[in-house]
Amino acid sequence: MKSLYGLLGEKLTHSFSPQIHSEIFKKISIDGHYQLFEVEKKNLVDAVAGLKALKVRGVNVTIPYKVEVMKFLDSISEEAEKIGAVNTICLKNGKSIGYNTDYYGFGMMLNRFNVNLNNKVAVILGTGGAARAVLQYLIDNGVDEVILVSRNKEEGKTKFKDFKVISYEELNSVNRLDIVINSTPCGMYPNIENSPLSKDIISKFNIAIDLIYNPKETLFLKYAKETGLKVINGLYMLVDQAVKAEELWNSIKVDSKIVDKIHSIVDSKL
Repeated sequence: MKSLYGLLGEKLTHSFSPQIHSEIFKKISIDGHYQLFEVEKKNLVDAVAGLKALKVRGVNVTIPYKVEVMKFLDSISEEAEKIGAVNTICLKNGKSIGYNTDYYGFGMMLNRFNVNLNNKVAVILGTGGAARAVLQYLIDNGVDEVILVSRNKEEGKTKFKDFKVISYEELNSVNRLDIVINSTPCGMYPNIENSPLSKDIISKFNIAIDLIYNPKETLFLKYAKETGLKVINGLYMLVDQAVKAEELWNSIKVDSKIVDKIHSIVDSKL
C-alpha cells in the first residue's frame, strides 16, 4: 500500500508540488502518492484531524493556511515558531508537528551556491509571508544587517517591528549593499516584463536571488546577470524545501547527488 502525502491549501489547481514529489519518490525509492487536499477555511481543524485518521504521513501547507493551521497542531518546531508560519506537517504516532522547510530550503540553496552571509548586508524586497522564512534564516546565520523594502513602508514596519523597513525610493541612498532577495511576485508569469528594481539599483549588489521560479530567468535576474552579479532563481529553493519535507516525513537524509538529479529533472520539465 502506498504511503500518502500531500498539499493542504484552499485553491491548488496550479501547484507544481505533485510533480516534484513524484520525482523525489522515484529517486529515494519511496512507494508514495502525493495528493492535493483543497480545504475551505471553516473545515481546516477537521482536515487536520482527517489527515491523522487517514494515516497520511505528511503534508505541505500553502496559502492561506500557513499561519492559521498552527493552532490545530500538537507541536511546532523551533524555526516555524520563530518565523510564525508552518509549511510542512509531519504526522507521526498520532501527533501533528509543524515545520517550516522554506527556512531550510533557502539555506540549502545558499550553501549550493557558496553564498557566505558573514558581515554581509542583505536586502529583502517585500514584507509578505515569503519574506519571513528568508529573514529568519539570514539572522540565524551570521548576516550583518537585513533591510526590508516595502511598497507600503508603514505596513511593513507594523509586520516587522524589530527590523529596518524602508521604501523603494530610500533604497537609492543605501551605501552598502551585498545581497538582494526578491520575495515579491513582481516578474512572475504572466507579468514577465516587470522587475521590482531598476537595472541601475541592481548593479549596486553582488548577488541577486529571486524566489520566483516561473519564469526561470525573471527580468530582475536578467538585469542582474547583465551587470555581472551572481544570480540564483527560485527553483532551487522550491526543490530543496520539498526534499527537506521528505527527509522529515521519512526520517531520512537525501544524498546531495540525488538532490542534484532531482533539480535537473524538475528544471527540464518547467
